[in-house]
Parts: sequence; C-alpha cells; structure tokens
Amino acid sequence: MAASESSSSASASGAWAPPEGWEVVIGCEVHSQLRTESKLFSSAPNTFGAAPNTQTTEVDLGLPGVLPVVNRYAVELAVRAGVALGCEIQHFSLFARKHYFYPDLPKGYQISQYEQPFSSGGLVPIRLGDTERAIPLTRIHMEEDAGKLVHDDALTGGATHVDLNRAGVALIEIVSEPAIASPAEAAAYLRSLRAALRYLGISDCDMEKGNFRCDANVSVRRSGASELGTRVELKNLNSFRFVERAIEGEVERQVDLIEAGGEVVQETRHWDEHTGTTRAGRLKEDDDDYRYFPDPDLVPLRIEADWVEEIRANLPELPHARQLRFERELGLSSPDAGRLCEERELADFFERSAELHGDARKVANWMIRSVLPTLASLGKALSELPLTAEHLAELVGLVDEGKVTAASAREVFAELAESGRAPAELLHEKGLEAVSDEVELEGIAREVLDANPGNVEQYRAGEAKVLNFFIGQIIKRTRGKANPASVRSVLERLLA
Repeated sequence: MAASESSSSASASGAWAPPEGWEVVIGCEVHSQLRTESKLFSSAPNTFGAAPNTQTTEVDLGLPGVLPVVNRYAVELAVRAGVALGCEIQHFSLFARKHYFYPDLPKGYQISQYEQPFSSGGLVPIRLGDTERAIPLTRIHMEEDAGKLVHDDALTGGATHVDLNRAGVALIEIVSEPAIASPAEAAAYLRSLRAALRYLGISDCDMEKGNFRCDANVSVRRSGASELGTRVELKNLNSFRFVERAIEGEVERQVDLIEAGGEVVQETRHWDEHTGTTRAGRLKEDDDDYRYFPDPDLVPLRIEADWVEEIRANLPELPHARQLRFERELGLSSPDAGRLCEERELADFFERSAELHGDARKVANWMIRSVLPTLASLGKALSELPLTAEHLAELVGLVDEGKVTAASAREVFAELAESGRAPAELLHEKGLEAVSDEVELEGIAREVLDANPGNVEQYRAGEAKVLNFFIGQIIKRTRGKANPASVRSVLERLLA
C-alpha cells in the first residue's frame, strides 16, 4: 500500500482487527462549540448560517487597540462539562496565545489554554456489547474557534474565500489520554461524549454544522510493546462512521509502511470520504512550535468553589447512568435503553409516559416501534410534534384494555402524533374501536368455521395451531378491529 494513501479494510469475519502482531493506540481531541449567544471574547453573535463575514467585531478581526473580554456564560458551560465528566476544576487558570499563521486566523494567534487549563482528568464511560469501561481524559480547556476557508467552486469561482463568522466562537477542547484501543472504541467514546454534552445543554454537537469536531491521534506498535509509536493526527472526521473507517485505514497504512522498512512521520492527514483514503497534510508541530505564552490582555480566570458546587447541584442524570437505571429498575433491554437514552428529551418523554401507564416495557416497545419510526419518517424532533407523554400512555392503555387493537392503534399513530388529539377521540372518529361484543364476534366466527370444515376437523383432532388460522380470518373480516382475546374466547367455546 502506498505511503501517501490508506484505505480501510475488515477481517474475514467482518469485524475489523489490526494486522496480526500489531496493536493500535488512539487518543481523541474533540472540539465542541458552546451554546452561547455571543462569542468567547466579543459581543459578536454566534449564529450558524448567516451571510459570510457578517458575525464579526473588531475583536474577532484582531484590529489594533481592542481588548477581549471573557464570556461568563461560556465559562459556566465549560465548567458544567468538566464537573459532569469528573474533572478536577482548577480555581486558577490562564488564557494563552497559541501562535500559528493561517488565512482563517486573522490575529495570527488563537486564544486558548495551555499550561494552566481550567480542568484536568475526568472519565467518559463507554459500552461495546457487554463490555463497559471508561476512557480517561487528560484535560478540558477553553479556546476560541478559528474562521473557515470555503473551497466550493460553485461559490468561489475556483478561488478560496475566507469566512470569519466562526472566528472567536467559544469552544471547549476535550483531550483524551491515548487509551482507546480500537476504531470501534473511538466511535463509542465519541457517541458517549456527544450524548453527555447534549444532555447537559452545553452544545448542539451537530457534526454537519461543525460544532462537534474530532481529530484522532493514531499510532501503532508491536503487540506487547510499552513504548508508543509515532502518532499521526487525522483531520476532517465529521461522522462516527468516518472516524472508524479513517482510523482503520491509517492503521493499515502505518503497519504497511513500517513493515516495508519505512518510518511513520508525525504529521496531520486528511480523511477524504469520497475516495475512502487519507492524504498527507502538514508536518505536525510540537507544542514548543506554537510559542505559547500567557495572553497579556486577559486577567487570570478565577473559578470560585461555591460556583462549582452550585453547578454540580444542578446537573441532570447523564445518559450512561440513565441507561443503566432503565435496565436495572425498569427491566429494559440494553439496546432499547440505549436508544431511548440517546436524547434527553426522548428519555424524559419515555419516563413520564411509563410512569403514567405503569408498564415501562410496554411503553418502551411503543417508543421503539412507533414513536422513533414516526420521528424519522417526518424528519422532526419530538419537541416539534404536539404528541404528549399522556397521549402515548393513554393509547397503550386503550390497547391493554382491549378497546382498540394494536394494529389499529399503530395504523393511526402518525396522524395522532401530528394532530395532538386525544387517542380515544381520534380512534372513535375513524371507527377503529375494537370489536369485543361476543354476540357479534360469535356470528362472524360461525361463518368462518362453516366455511372451513376441514380445518375444524384438524383442530378437533388435536392440531391446536389451527386456532390461529381462525383468529386471523376473523380479524381480517373485521378489518383488524376484532379484539384477539375476545376472538380466542369465542372460538374456544364454539370448538369445544
């Protein structure tokens, strides 16, 4: 395989594994934009999708004579992330200037944190199948975002344009230890981290909008070796699937290079989703090359202990802990609990509906089989629909009571979700109440039995499964409205 390119591959079993005799070591650096109305050091609005270069001030452009002022709410969100992930919050920290020259960095430096960040340590829990572990963090620090280069020929006529709307947007950078052992673990780590940040209300974490971005540091070493190999930083990883594919390909590239007598160089490489390969970017600088020094325009950041404890007291239950509680206390399966805990809004809705109905597993079944598919088909979030937890609990209760069949309830669920009407009212209007009257059902049952004498004889000869055939025929004749329990009772009496 050429040293300039790499591509992902899988083992014969279909599950990716590193080449025999090698192991992979991965660390992730995640940049997550904070959900603030203004930028980290200026009053410029933090608005996605605005016309290019309309969301800037003199501070963002680095014009002479201006001074940055830190956004207090951005600090609060950053501390919330640190506390929730188990970091040690430093009550004294500094902002530093990180120098590098790039067209989308108008000041020629980026305000970040280096030797004295606001937090250190921390853990991100992950689950892969039945295996649980926690990925340790090195630190979380605050910094401002850079601008964006636009390479789209349709917009720029073949040139490269600079959009500085993003310059100065508040970020936290979450740096993991080099403790991730596989591409699948890397994806699981990112999913867990993203879910936590969204639960906390810290960031939208929309990868398509670039407010949750991952760089993966990848190295390989011989199995059993203790010394880390030379790391390569993979850039432009904007989906969990691409993270896995890019790391797989980079591992293959590094192993091939070493086994051919070459050496891995410390560099950045860019993942191209269209070709499925990485390409060399630039040689990776060491920290010394950035010429860090404390920003002389910003006073030290002091975070009071009382404020940290106030933030801690108001944290929500995080998704990993909530999933475990759903499994342990509500009896949900791990896959179902995981899906329902992906979004805080979804988990809140489920838990409220389950509390009203009383049977969490039945409600979870409706969430998985009806609520989630409906949201997907409509392309909407739960908050965009008038569907309430009370309505879902009522609907499941109507099915339990035999007042409507599950098939009829699912038939109108999408309309119910969009209309916000009471389930009983909508089902009555459509004439979908279950047929439970035994006199009416007996008449239909006699017609079915008279039309199928051979099946009657089979049943009476001991073939009990024929009863399901009769039930199906009666439900078909009632257009799905017959109550299966009532139908079974009538049939068993007539066939006795």
